[in-house]
Amino acid sequence: MMIEKFLVGTYTRDASEGIYEIELDKDQKQLQNLQLVAKAGNPTYVAVSKANRLYAVDKGSNGKGGAMALDNSSRPATEINLCLNEDTNPAYITVDEGRQFVYTANYHTGEVMVYKIESDGSLAYQNKVVHSGDVGPRPEQENGAHPHYADLTPDGRLAVVDLGQDRVYIYDIADDGSLTQASTIKMEAGFGPRHIVFDAQKHVAFVVGELSSKLAVLSYDEKTAHMDVKHIVDTIPHDWEAHNGAAAIRLSNDGKFVYVSNRGNNSIAAFEVADDGSVELIQLISTEGDFPRDFNFNEDETFVVVVNQNTNDATLYEREVNTGKLSVVQKDFFVPEGVCVTLEK
Repeated sequence: MMIEKFLVGTYTRDASEGIYEIELDKDQKQLQNLQLVAKAGNPTYVAVSKANRLYAVDKGSNGKGGAMALDNSSRPATEINLCLNEDTNPAYITVDEGRQFVYTANYHTGEVMVYKIESDGSLAYQNKVVHSGDVGPRPEQENGAHPHYADLTPDGRLAVVDLGQDRVYIYDIADDGSLTQASTIKMEAGFGPRHIVFDAQKHVAFVVGELSSKLAVLSYDEKTAHMDVKHIVDTIPHDWEAHNGAAAIRLSNDGKFVYVSNRGNNSIAAFEVADDGSVELIQLISTEGDFPRDFNFNEDETFVVVVNQNTNDATLYEREVNTGKLSVVQKDFFVPEGVCVTLEK
C-alpha cells in the first residue's frame, strides 16, 4: 500500500484546532485519516526540516505572533519552543537547510524575519528587514507593505514578494542572517504579487498576482539578481466579474507545467510552459469547494491535493504528467479551514 502524508496549516477561527495531517492512499486514490498534529493559533503556513522538525506560524493567546518549533516524529507533535516576537502572526514560513535559518513573511507588519535553528531544533530570533514606502493603488494595498512570501531562489538568495508594494525583492543573505537588497522589480500597478516559483534551467520565475488574478513570467539573472517582466496572462476567464483572489502557485519538477489556485472562481488554472518560459492556459478545473488557498503535488506528481478554506474540505486530483491536466477523483474530504498543504518527505 502506497501511503503518503501531507501536513495542512489552517486558520483556527471556527472548526480547526491547529495543524493537521492527512494521508493519500495512492492505490485507492483517496485521502484519509485526518489527524490533529498540534494545537496552535492560526498556523496558516507550515514547513518541515530534514531533521523532521516542524516549523509553523503561530498566534499566541495574547495576540502576538511569530514561529513555533515542533518535533514532528511523534503524534501529537511535541513543542520545542515558541518565538512569538511580532505584533501578529506571519503569512509564510520556510526552512533554509544550508544556513539553518527559518524565514517568515509578515503580511500585516511588513516584516521579513530571520530565525536561527539551534542544535535542538528550537528557533532564536536573528534578524529582520521591514518594508515601507510606495504602495499600489488597490484598496488592499493602501495601508502599507504586505510581504506575503519569503523563500530561497535557486541560487540561494531570498526572494520576498510584497503584495502591498507591487514588488518582488531579492536579498543576499549574510552569515548572521542579515539581508541586503540585491535587486527589486516593480510589477504593474495593482498586480498584487503573492507567491513566486523559480525555474533554474530556464532562468525564469513565475509570479502570481492575487489582486489582478494574473500570472507573470519574469526573467531572472542569477549573476546580478536582475529581473524583467517577459509576459503576463490571466488566471481566470475574461468574463468573470465576481471577486477573485489568485493564491498559490506550483511548478512541476520537469518545468513543463505551472498551476495557480483561484479563490472566488474556485478553480485551479493549469498552464503549459514553453522552452522560453512563456505560458499558455490549458485547463481551468473546479476545486469542488470554496476559497482554495493552497494545493500541492504528491511525491511523483501524479496527484494534486487542494484545500478549500471556506467549505472545510479537500479535493484530490489525479494528474496526467505528460499533458499536465487534472481530473477529480475525490471531493468533500473534511479538512477544517485549510490554508497550506505541505508534503511530508
